[in-house]
Amino acid sequence: MPVQDIPTDGGGPVHVPSPGTFMVDTSRGDRVGEFRRVAGPYWSLRPACGGPEWEAEPESVRRATRTERLHAEIERWNARSRGELL
Repeated sequence: MPVQDIPTDGGGPVHVPSPGTFMVDTSRGDRVGEFRRVAGPYWSLRPACGGPEWEAEPESVRRATRTERLHAEIERWNARSRGELL
């Protein structure tokens, strides 16, 4: 999916990130996940180490900081080294 802007009910368009971009869901205690797709009015995010996707309102999601991205990538590498399914 190319980067695009989509309209929302809250006013102006919202920038849609590319799939795989690490995002933070502020409505769920700053949970970090990978952006997967737009699902109706929501965005689907997936934990970096695998697991079920969850849906978040775009207004409650922000890009992960460099530190948050690094932490998520290290968690993923550690899970792979343990042989856990992603």
